[in-house]
Amino acid sequence: MALDGFKAAVYQGSLTEAISNVQDFYSHTLSIAVTGESGSGKSSLINAMRGLHAGDEGAAETGMLDVMRELMAYPDPVLPGVTLWDLPGVGVSYFPLDIYCERFNLSQFEFFIIVGSQRFCSDHARLVREIQRLGKRFYFVRSKANVDLDTSRRQRSSSDNGERILQQIREDCRRGLGAEGVGHPQVFVVSSWEPNHYDFPLLRQILQTEVQSLKRHAFLLSLPAIALPIVKQKKATLKGQIWETALFSCLLTAVPVPGLSFLCTFFIFRKHLFRYYSSFVVDDRSLSALAQQVGKPIGELTAVMTSLGTTLMMALKLLSDSVGATVMVAEYSWKRLPVFGAMVPGGVALLTTFFVLQQCLASVADDTQRVLSKALEAEEETPS
Repeated sequence: MALDGFKAAVYQGSLTEAISNVQDFYSHTLSIAVTGESGSGKSSLINAMRGLHAGDEGAAETGMLDVMRELMAYPDPVLPGVTLWDLPGVGVSYFPLDIYCERFNLSQFEFFIIVGSQRFCSDHARLVREIQRLGKRFYFVRSKANVDLDTSRRQRSSSDNGERILQQIREDCRRGLGAEGVGHPQVFVVSSWEPNHYDFPLLRQILQTEVQSLKRHAFLLSLPAIALPIVKQKKATLKGQIWETALFSCLLTAVPVPGLSFLCTFFIFRKHLFRYYSSFVVDDRSLSALAQQVGKPIGELTAVMTSLGTTLMMALKLLSDSVGATVMVAEYSWKRLPVFGAMVPGGVALLTTFFVLQQCLASVADDTQRVLSKALEAEEETPS
């Protein structure tokens, strides 16, 4: 019902009502994909996040051999509306990464947790690039911290500082992520066997804090697919009326009065430009109400509108060019073919009005989606 209400509000030209309907989307399930190389401890991490152990009823299957071939969904009992998806390991012979991304349709997930049990490697990098290409967000979890600490202590002095080793692991992961263009990456060093130690409590805390923000981000990514058909439908309705307007402009400007073609076409264009702004609810009054609703300066909403200024300049250029062409052709035609000469201004006005209004309508329609996205961004929380 929330989706129907949102679509109806956009079509009827009430962006403030559409924003109100968006609140219902944030109660929907957030799908988090847990992925990484085979044997990295993905299933163990999911069990630990759900407060379960291997073998408990409803726990994810774990083991030394990664033989899982299909996705498995596990609802998070601590975070309502969150589902953790256990993905097969990447990098195995039967799931090369290019097949992996297509086989499991990574675009269907709103958020990712990449799990690695070794130094940042090429498989991690390729996963990061694919997730970034999809416009999605992720955490990077370095698992099996207890094993790393034990190994390091055996190789070094028993007095070696454990926190320093953990920090070195974090920095290795951050360097790898930074090389892929990830700014300020969220990196957690954990042990699924010790969920009360290392970064595990921090991982749970930050995820809980960011759930609503992640749901908003997921909705923003899906917004074009939801809003585009509605905007297209409304644009088609208005587009069907352009020929009538263009014909009216043609009839008016067929009268052989100097400058009448330009004036009539310009005022018709101006009238319909404001009509389109009003129809798509991006006029000054509507934008002011929307800005007040989302607590954002109106200037930030108008800043994303490409039709402001550029549409007017384009129209004036086309109109001035058409007037020049009309004058030259009409002057020549009046002397030789009076009837044809009288038709020239009308014909030019017909074509100019049609193409200018068509471009104007498309530009304003596109602005609707940009303004809606910007308004929703105003509600997003700053990531921790």
